[in-house]
Parts: sequence; C-alpha cells; structure tokens
Amino acid sequence: MSESPVSSPDASDTPSTPAAPVVLDVWCELQCPDCRTALDDVRALRARYGDRLEVRLRHFPLEKHKHAFAAAQAAEEAAEQGQGWPYVEAVLARVEELDRRGEPFLVEVAGELGLDAEEFDTALIDGRHILIVDADQAEGKAIGVTGTPTYVIGGERLDGGQSQEGLRGRIEEIADRLLAGGEGN
Repeated sequence: MSESPVSSPDASDTPSTPAAPVVLDVWCELQCPDCRTALDDVRALRARYGDRLEVRLRHFPLEKHKHAFAAAQAAEEAAEQGQGWPYVEAVLARVEELDRRGEPFLVEVAGELGLDAEEFDTALIDGRHILIVDADQAEGKAIGVTGTPTYVIGGERLDGGQSQEGLRGRIEEIADRLLAGGEGN
C-alpha cells in the first residue's frame, strides 16, 4: 500500500485573507446635537467602505450634559443586546427629548426598538457598564479629546467639536491611504 506524497500548498490553494478593516473611532456622546449631525457622515462612510471600515463608538460624556453618562451606559446595554448603533441613532435623533426626560426616555427608546427595557432600567441602576464608559472617557482625555464628535483614524485625531466641515473628506483620505497600503488600525 503506497501513500501519496503530501504536497505543500501553493499560493493558488490558499484562500486569500481579506485585509483587516480600517478602524474609525468615533468619540461621541448621546446628548450632543453635533454628534447627531455627525451621524450623516458616519452613514456615508459606512455606505462607501462597507466592511472595510470598522466604525467603533467611543464614549465621551460631557459634564455640561447631565444625562450623557447614563446614555453612554444605555448604549452599552443596547450593544450587549445586539442593537448598539440603532439605539445610538434613535437616541441622537431625539436629543431634545433626552434633555427633558432623562433616564426614563432611555428606557423607553429601548422598548421602542424591541429591546429588553426592564434590563435597561436595571443596568442603569446597577451600573454594570460604568467601567466601559469610564475607560473610554479616560482614554479620550489621554489622547486629547476635548469635545464631541472627535474621530481617530490611522493614529490621527480629528476634532469635530468646533466644526465638522471637511472632516468626512479628511477621514476618507486617511481611510483610502490606509486601505491602499493594506494597513488596518
């Protein structure tokens, strides 16, 4: 009985591995009208790059917004329940209502999206997501984030807190360069 020799695979036998996506960190807070405006850019970037761009929400609650810290924790609960970005977009679409109603509004939005609103209420009480929010905020401060929205892509920080004009174009330039070079983030 003879065995056939084992050949080493050549390049044509090896499936190509897609390049790692470029990471775009979006430092945001859910009580910020400027972050609501920035959603249009985030949507356009997702549409242009698809899976080649990983958009990550990073929390940077501002002291001037009294419900921002609770909203960040609620966003983490939404992510845990599989609806992070839809929840973020729903809350940002109604920033003024968050201003007026606070935590009950956050729980209500969860229910509207079919999430476990009771679990949201419990998460806001027990603070199970507080460490994630604190860590994001500390990291943001360490890299120089002072306002929202702020973007970090390819090691470059782009501040949209004063003006968002031209930021999407700048993000696209950096993403295109990183994707052409095969670099993720």
